[in-house]
Amino acid sequence: MIFIYRSILLFYGCAICFASLFNKKAKAWCAGRKNYFDRLKKTYRRKGKTFWIHCASLGEFEQGRPVIELLKKKNPGISIVLTFFSPSGYEVRKDYKEADYVLYLPLDTPRNAKLFLEIIRPDIVVFVKYEFWYFFLMALKEREIPVFLISAIFRHDQWFFKNCAGRFRKLLDVYTQIFVQDDDSKQLLKKHGIQNVQVAGDTRFDRVLTIARARKKISVAENFKTDHLTIVAGSTWKEDEEYLFKYVNQRIRPFKWIVAPHEIYQGHLKWIAGRLQVPFVFYSEAEQKGYAKADADVLVIDNIGMLSSLYAYADVAYIGGGFGNGIHNILEAAVFGVPVVFGPNYRKFREACELLSLKGAFSYKKEDELTRLLSEFYDNEPFRKQAGQICQKFVYNSGGSAEIIVNNLLMI
Repeated sequence: MIFIYRSILLFYGCAICFASLFNKKAKAWCAGRKNYFDRLKKTYRRKGKTFWIHCASLGEFEQGRPVIELLKKKNPGISIVLTFFSPSGYEVRKDYKEADYVLYLPLDTPRNAKLFLEIIRPDIVVFVKYEFWYFFLMALKEREIPVFLISAIFRHDQWFFKNCAGRFRKLLDVYTQIFVQDDDSKQLLKKHGIQNVQVAGDTRFDRVLTIARARKKISVAENFKTDHLTIVAGSTWKEDEEYLFKYVNQRIRPFKWIVAPHEIYQGHLKWIAGRLQVPFVFYSEAEQKGYAKADADVLVIDNIGMLSSLYAYADVAYIGGGFGNGIHNILEAAVFGVPVVFGPNYRKFREACELLSLKGAFSYKKEDELTRLLSEFYDNEPFRKQAGQICQKFVYNSGGSAEIIVNNLLMI
């Protein structure tokens, strides 16, 4: 099994290097690891108690961020080494001020794990959500360095619980403590003999509460919305937009729409412009003029970084991704007390399932289902507001995960 694991990683490394010839992300992945240890030895200086925190990518970073910031707040003298596996995480957060060092994680090999730990010399290690690098964990165990897994969630269908994965399942015993999001995960691990488990909840709730408190005023959105009921559609993909634009073009109800597509390259923005049959304006155009067209029905966001603040202008939120690999973050919208709507691919997301059962969130598969739902939101104010209150209460009642985790880390 270990031979297969090493072979897969070797193949992956070779494939990425080949792909770097024509793929920007692959090129960044390889460049970030070129002469890695020579550069690390020259630049790294250990200072004080050192926490190494690893996130696969940007999504995991957002889960780890509340823990990092609370650690720094409670103990300013500590040093944070933050690593990413993916360029999409590293490139966006390489200048993150709360970390003393932001690095790529080298490929998981015995040699790399040994060299990395010899240079960094962490006192405590935190992996976020789905990080089970075999050789790094074995090296940490050998050195008796405490290692924690946070915001983890486990399901019966994960490869860990297959008969052939017994050796890798034992990796879970290496963790000093596993902080899981829910009791189902805890019971599943206990069923397989893993006892070092504590339910701490999901740190994303702490993050969205912080974001909501620090949200930015967006004048263009404010001027566009005026006193109209507004739907903010965030992180939409083409499949979402096909459904939404049919509703928009028919003007079934006079909503204002703020659409923030997941992909904002010129080809996709042109596709959106070609699909919309009602007056619309791009954010960049409205910003230059200082206002959004008064007669526009749709404001299309052609930048990144403001979606979490845009949800504050919503009366209803639509979350994209439900017709692809899975929905995006529904909590960023729910925290503002608005109902959330998404497509059918949501079952891997606990918060979506819970809000559906509470009737704060709503899912659809067909065009007529979406039409009925959005029209009901427009026509029935008590229904819309009650669903929004359910969402907001759910988020506020679920905070505090970072506090639990940090208190445990600081006891080591």
